[in-house]
Amino acid sequence: MKKILFIILGSLLALYLIYFAFVYFVPYSEGTRAGELIKFSNRGVIIKTWEGEISQGISGAQIFSFSVLDKNKEVIEKLKEYQGSYVKVTYIERFATFAFWGDTKYFITEVKQETSPHFRNR
Repeated sequence: MKKILFIILGSLLALYLIYFAFVYFVPYSEGTRAGELIKFSNRGVIIKTWEGEISQGISGAQIFSFSVLDKNKEVIEKLKEYQGSYVKVTYIERFATFAFWGDTKYFITEVKQETSPHFRNR
């Protein structure tokens, strides 16, 4: 009986680890987005995650919400610095997320400050 219980628990743990590895190492999509960085904060009560929003339209109707993993210290510092500026972000979209990663499936890997297209022709 103990052997069967051990096999069942071991199988469940192995399935969870395979799922975690799949979600972490296999991105669903990759790309870039640009807009005004309107929000960036460290959210959560027990588990703190970095969350932000980029406005991609004039009216603010097109909002791109994203997360940043804690290991990306340079990206976090740049996003804090660029608050309120026009930025271009590179992201990966995952199939799913975990509570300790963030609220969204979009994770920023790089950020650059750009010139807003609204002010280029003036």
